[in-house]
Amino acid sequence: MSHPMEILEGLYFVERGYLNANHFVYASDRPVLIDTGYVGEFDDTQRKIAELGVKVDQTRLIINTHTHCDHMGGNRQIQNRSGCDIALHRVGKYFVDTRDDWSTWYRYFNQEADFFHCTQALEEGDVIPMGPHRFEVIHTPGHASDGIVLYHRKAKVLISGDALWEDDVPAMVMRVEGSTCVLNLMESLERLSSLDVKMVYPGHGRPFTDFKQAVIKSKERAGDFLDHREKTGAALLKKITIYTVLMHKQVEEETFFDDLMGTYWFKETIDLFFNGAYRQKYEEIITDFLHRNILRRRHGKLYTTIKA
Repeated sequence: MSHPMEILEGLYFVERGYLNANHFVYASDRPVLIDTGYVGEFDDTQRKIAELGVKVDQTRLIINTHTHCDHMGGNRQIQNRSGCDIALHRVGKYFVDTRDDWSTWYRYFNQEADFFHCTQALEEGDVIPMGPHRFEVIHTPGHASDGIVLYHRKAKVLISGDALWEDDVPAMVMRVEGSTCVLNLMESLERLSSLDVKMVYPGHGRPFTDFKQAVIKSKERAGDFLDHREKTGAALLKKITIYTVLMHKQVEEETFFDDLMGTYWFKETIDLFFNGAYRQKYEEIITDFLHRNILRRRHGKLYTTIKA
């Protein structure tokens, strides 16, 4: 795991892994946090924040790029200790206010998560101050219907959440986000393409500078999903299978298939894209991951080499 990186005066980027979203800390006597990782990893999140001289019980504001569990897992604990405000896009605020554990993916993917009190609804074009820095809110539905990015126009810095990664696109979940989610992603990428960006800080992965190439790659990947619908399902199965292993640290190989069959997401994804070939798709995914050393076996358990 890399060391925190100062991206603007007092504003730090903290790179995590696949289970935990990257997050940002504006270090001051009234700290601001952007995204707070996965709830099961909160102790590590708190340590990373403390390394920057920030105590979470002094937090003034949390901003979430969307309402998935890897981006807001620390919200409730931090808010309970600090009384901080929490800002979400108005769609995400509605999900949280109504305790919608389906639209937030919690129940659909059988994820550990805590609801909290959202105090501020963000809209397209809002400006969020962090000390001397001003970030514009841009709504980017696709992966998440409440997804936003934060853009610093003067510094040409983009905090892209899961709307834009360097070499891939995130899971596209039609059964929750709707059948048009890939089309929505394409529209969001098209809107982002007009921005003048020198540095991108994504929700997962390292920072990168080639903004235009990342947009092109993402549009090509989304276009491939539109042309070959089954690839949307295959990508979702692979991403969430690894995410599930990471959530549990390791899983019992003998019972893993049955455990996945007990979730909404696994069975519905295969019904939607692969005509109910549950065991076949499971075996294909596990065999491929073992061959590529993404998964390993140990004493009857499966664990992943992907960092959390």
